[in-house]
Amino acid sequence: MLVVRPVAPADLPALERLAGGAVPRLTNLPAHRDRLEERITRSRRAFAAAVEFPGDEHYAFVLEDLARGEVVGTATVRAQAGAVDAYYTYRQETLIHASQQLNVRREVQTLSLSHEVSEASLLCAYSLDPRYRGTSAESLLRRARLMLIAQYPERFAGVLAMAFPGYLDEGGESPFWNSVGYHFFVRDYQEINYLAGVRSKSFIAEVMPQFPLYLPLLTPQARAAIGREHPDHEPALAEMLAEGFQRSRHVDIFDAGPVIKAEREHLQTFRRAAWHPVRVRPEHALPDAEPAMIANQRLADFRCVVARYALSPTGQLMLSPEHAERLGVEEGRAVLAAPLALPGGDEHDPGYDEGEL
Repeated sequence: MLVVRPVAPADLPALERLAGGAVPRLTNLPAHRDRLEERITRSRRAFAAAVEFPGDEHYAFVLEDLARGEVVGTATVRAQAGAVDAYYTYRQETLIHASQQLNVRREVQTLSLSHEVSEASLLCAYSLDPRYRGTSAESLLRRARLMLIAQYPERFAGVLAMAFPGYLDEGGESPFWNSVGYHFFVRDYQEINYLAGVRSKSFIAEVMPQFPLYLPLLTPQARAAIGREHPDHEPALAEMLAEGFQRSRHVDIFDAGPVIKAEREHLQTFRRAAWHPVRVRPEHALPDAEPAMIANQRLADFRCVVARYALSPTGQLMLSPEHAERLGVEEGRAVLAAPLALPGGDEHDPGYDEGEL
């Protein structure tokens, strides 16, 4: 059985392994022991705190395979992306250059340094053991965070965001970084990516140009990389677009990977989640039903598993004794359930939204 729960001090070796195996390496999950220890401490403090509105809380989770006795994944939610240091992105914009005398009117695409995403809650630091890719473990780990947010909305912003790793070439280099950031830092992409992980991305704003970048002045390879996700993250992006996220005008300041955003009430997990009292029945007595994410009502002892969405005629959610035990719930206690399957994603990916996103 797989269960998502808050990270614990004993999970440090697993976090180191998952951080080291992330493809590509993640600035928000650095393979740095001190930073990971700090992440665990910060998360435990956030889960234990009384919170009335989102701030600098980081909620870190792990996915544990109970049969193996092994932590096989991790993911985090930052309650406010820029609570301390501004969360910088590039915003895609269009400038119009016109001359009546020359009868010239040109629309030019630009990138402008922005910290608009700072107010959003950020879903980040996702890494899963390769053995579990292509299974329900991916959706469980990725979307269990939404199950917590749905229960404690006061702890998170009304807008959620995710930044996906951008396109890298066969040599692991970022065409966008090589065309933009390298000229100001004279450091290759892998080195600057590591520095941002163990320090903070905010130092970028101290050196990067404050004026808009005109896309026609970039290399063709850099322009093609803007808003393009790393190939290994295409399925994850597709799932979150099906969840209800939308591509925004924002891209990452390092590799120009896409940043997606959504008002949380518009997400499928929030719209389809429902509370049900638990009815415990033997595994063999449970009817066939579609799988669902099932979460308990505890904060510090949050648990989320995949189980059958089997309801009794009176609306009780029927769980096996094992699932009830792992969730820490007794018969009659309520749990939050949301279908694991999502609608198809094509209609949820209209390109970037023309409004506030």
